[in-house]
Amino acid sequence: MSTATATAAPVDRLLYKPEEAAEALAIGRSTVYELMAEGALKYIKLGRTRRIRRADLEAYVNNLAPLPN
Repeated sequence: MSTATATAAPVDRLLYKPEEAAEALAIGRSTVYELMAEGALKYIKLGRTRRIRRADLEAYVNNLAPLPN
C-alpha cells in the first residue's frame, strides 16, 4: 500500500528577501544589494530586515532597456 505525499503549491509571494529576489531575477545576491543601495530597486524595511515588493521587482524588470543590436 503506497501513500501519496501531497506537495504544497508554491506561494505567490508579495514580499521577497533579497536572496529570493536575486533568484527570481537570476542575478547574484550582491547585485541585488547594490541595486537597492543605488536606488534602482526599491525596498521596504521591516524592523532590521529588508523586503522587496513583487510590484517593485516587476517595475525594475519593466524599466530595463534592451541593448541596441
